Amino acid sequence: MWSVHHDLRAPAFGTPAEVLYGAALEISEWADMHDASSIILSEHHGAADGYLPSALTMAAAVAARTSRARITVAALILTLRDPVGAAEDALVVDLISRGRLTLVAVPGYVPDEFDMFDLEFDRRGRIFEEKLDIFVRALTGEAFEHRGRNIVVTPPPVQRPRPMVLVGGSAPKRAARLADGFMPAVDDPALTAAYRAERRRLGKPEGIVGRAVGPKWVFVTEDPDKAWSQLEPHVLHEVNAYGAWSAPVSGASPYQSLKTLDDVRSSGLIAVVTPEECVDLAHSFDPALNLVFKPLVAGLDPEIGWASLQLFVDKVLPAL
Repeated sequence: MWSVHHDLRAPAFGTPAEVLYGAALEISEWADMHDASSIILSEHHGAADGYLPSALTMAAAVAARTSRARITVAALILTLRDPVGAAEDALVVDLISRGRLTLVAVPGYVPDEFDMFDLEFDRRGRIFEEKLDIFVRALTGEAFEHRGRNIVVTPPPVQRPRPMVLVGGSAPKRAARLADGFMPAVDDPALTAAYRAERRRLGKPEGIVGRAVGPKWVFVTEDPDKAWSQLEPHVLHEVNAYGAWSAPVSGASPYQSLKTLDDVRSSGLIAVVTPEECVDLAHSFDPALNLVFKPLVAGLDPEIGWASLQLFVDKVLPAL
């Protein structure tokens, strides 16, 4: 399986946001035509580099340009949203995509975002759980009552009983209780074991557990050294932006702040590989895992990203 991931960071030194958004839709349509398994969209709020703030809005646009790939919102920071309104937006995407939406909901981990939305960061776990319960029930399109209010989201979903909802982060018992699966922030067998144990205790099916293994994304090129030089400012920006966000909150992210390109190259976070190396990398994965591409990483020139994707489709996919 392979996926394309868009978060649409647009730092000042890179490609402007209005160009990136159009390129992201073109790439998504092309990837769908070449049997990508999913298009992944992420969101953050108030970021200086313009990180995509509304993944569900972008998901609707992607849904209109694609027909086969799943559309995965990973992640939706549900704590910052009205859960009924978010469910309405999600069901519109489900309808446009004809049932191709998957959602990964998270509580969030960036204090500045909570200040922006006038929410208490230290209460995010409690707020998230209450909103997640409402969100999951609202996604069914069935009427229910909450605190004396009658709630029903219309029209109902294409997927039955509703789109799949996973919980991301580092709270496996919460995911076991409230969602269909768990997407750990880091690859820790103890988190998976705790999730499965809690599902058994609750008498629920085993559920789905994602795995945060291997590089976060790959870039295919005939000349890795040249590609690294082209990617350098973009990957350093991405890695250090995530690192700054996650530093105050343990377990929030596999990223850490790194000073140089050599630090990034040795970290294993990103794989810049030849087509032959990409084939070997894919064969080393569990068959259920994805190769993920970020062709527009931190404002990368779309033409550079396009070249990597085309090389992957031309030389790697046939070998797989």
